[in-house]
Amino acid sequence: MEDTQLISLVQAAQRGDRQAFGELVTEFEPTVFAMTLRRLRNRSEAREVTQEVFLRAMRKIDQLREPERFVGWLKRIAIRLSINRAVRKPRETMTSPDVFASVSSSPDVALDSVLEGERAHQVRGGLDRLRPLDRDTLIAFYFQGQSLKEMSAQTGSPIGTIKRRLHTARSRLREELADLQPA
Repeated sequence: MEDTQLISLVQAAQRGDRQAFGELVTEFEPTVFAMTLRRLRNRSEAREVTQEVFLRAMRKIDQLREPERFVGWLKRIAIRLSINRAVRKPRETMTSPDVFASVSSSPDVALDSVLEGERAHQVRGGLDRLRPLDRDTLIAFYFQGQSLKEMSAQTGSPIGTIKRRLHTARSRLREELADLQPA
């Protein structure tokens, strides 16, 4: 889409032209979906967030002062909503029916499951005791699956700095969890 056509569509949408906004949605929906899918790694969640992005854009398009910056504005909305969804919604896991069958038949498997849950609870507690920068670095890398390059772009820090932060954060988490380790 040419810049002049984009600007005229955005200006028409700002005046309340729903058809113009529909054309913007048609043009940018694949891009927004790809961005949200990349962050969320779940197609149905990415579809929902993509819809939320365009709903928010439709409600707030009149606040966009520079129509030529529509694409960047839309991407910022998509990134913000994707991050909010990833942080606020717990990860869903699928469990094989075989797991439930073995739990009911073997008390050792049930004990292992309880111990694994306890270890996960202890790790979360250790993360909560870390400094915000350390906690955010570990969560971004291990739980949100961000690459070093993505983390570098998001924070504006060189990749070497991100590597050092990860190393430091892992060491501090290890120290937090040291008293839980068997001797």
